[in-house]
Amino acid sequence: MAPAGPPAIEMLGIVKRFPGVVANDGITFVVEPGEIHALLGENGAGKSTLMNVLFGLYHPDEGEIRVAGRPVRFHGPRDAVDAGLGMVHQHFMLIPRFTVAENVVLGSEGTGVRLDRAAAARRVGELAERYGLRVDPTATVGDLPVGVQQRVEILRALYQGGRTLILDEPTALLTPQEVEDLYAILNRLREGGSTIVFITHKLREVAAVSDRVTVIRRGRTIGTRQTSETTADELAELMVGREVNLRVERPPATPGEPVLTAEGLEVTGTRGEAALRGLSLAVRRGEIVGICGVEGNGQAELVETIAGLRRPERGRVTLAGREVTGQNPEAIRQVGLAYIPEDRHGRGLVLPFSLTENVLLGNVDHPPFSHGGRIDYPATAALTERLMAAFDVRAPSAATPAAALSGGNQQKLICARELHREPELVLAVQPTRGLDVGAIEFVHKQLVAERDKGRGVLLVSFDLDEILDLSDRILVIFGGRIVGEFASGGVSRTELGLLMGGKDKTGETGEGVGVDEHVRVA
Repeated sequence: MAPAGPPAIEMLGIVKRFPGVVANDGITFVVEPGEIHALLGENGAGKSTLMNVLFGLYHPDEGEIRVAGRPVRFHGPRDAVDAGLGMVHQHFMLIPRFTVAENVVLGSEGTGVRLDRAAAARRVGELAERYGLRVDPTATVGDLPVGVQQRVEILRALYQGGRTLILDEPTALLTPQEVEDLYAILNRLREGGSTIVFITHKLREVAAVSDRVTVIRRGRTIGTRQTSETTADELAELMVGREVNLRVERPPATPGEPVLTAEGLEVTGTRGEAALRGLSLAVRRGEIVGICGVEGNGQAELVETIAGLRRPERGRVTLAGREVTGQNPEAIRQVGLAYIPEDRHGRGLVLPFSLTENVLLGNVDHPPFSHGGRIDYPATAALTERLMAAFDVRAPSAATPAAALSGGNQQKLICARELHREPELVLAVQPTRGLDVGAIEFVHKQLVAERDKGRGVLLVSFDLDEILDLSDRILVIFGGRIVGEFASGGVSRTELGLLMGGKDKTGETGEGVGVDEHVRVA
């Protein structure tokens, strides 16, 4: 049945250029009123740029935008808000020390000298009740969980008159329970007449919440489908341009003796807080141990302590039978650590360096990279070319600067450099963040292959699907402690989500959530 009236949003032939790159290359994107429309594409495909154009944050170089059939030209976000658009950014635009009501009405206070806080709280409370957005208008935003903060962002968009809401990667920081709550909220908003644009690169989310889906790849529209009439495999192929195997082939693990142990780690974070509180864990040879949790619960400090980038106040780390507590990164690498960092630009690569020079990083003092204190560039270049072939790193030559590679090829280069050393332990942190599904498939195969060679693999990821797909054991981290341990297949997403959010299996919050790190919660 054809929708009544004009589309809620029409973006026709949108072109947006930045120096050296065309982010949007003639994109057409049409959203009907009263639907949840997913905009699907890998990081770097142009999704966020397109929505920033729609919301007036960028001006298109070419193309036309229509809202409810009327051509518009936005000079800034205020024009977009006045036209009935609201945007919830991936990183929230809230003031932590303000209350919920103060954040919601910010920018819409009116012309009075003083804000009537009681009246504002009453109006915000009525709006929250109308849409089923459970939140206390008088609560301080900085004290609220991430999922509730997101409701505040949605409330603000609705308060400003938003009839079409744009949500940019809205589940990135949420627990599984918070994701399900968000889906319920979006369905209620749609039933109330709102139109939703849902930006994502996750196929599971498209199937769970959208009515239609538009796929973009490398800045171009690839196609629009009814969600009910397509499959994850078809969407993955549209995203990448080739057939992709979405299922991780992972035969049963055969774990051996521990290769990594961390005992009683206590670490202070950058802001002086207790980041790790007596944390203990072990990784055995021949297994992948996945650590899942909401970002900011000690993952970064744990990784830096294992890699030698941070010294613990208490506790010890043992790698391949040798204590490495507080040793420098080079010494720990020599014992057998391979480190695939979360930030491939900041910690994984030197972008102006050639691929050969990047392969040298961390290896420069050892054969075949150097002999007698002199770097053997021809041997290193030849090895780099072999690694490029083995790991499918697509570049003109080993002399190509790392900055010229796509994100996926940069990540494959890091994997090649780290894994060719035949390590004892692979520390993989967000190893597929920002990659297309084809590159994700490749990296996952490499990690499973390392496991099957008898290496230990410690996987730290905020992507719960990645944890569930790859891990032989799953550890849940919350508040700097391991609060749950599960065998592969022995836990539901609901149970993981509760523990990730600081609750036990019954959904209760309190001191009983933390368990002794040596006790399994299975």
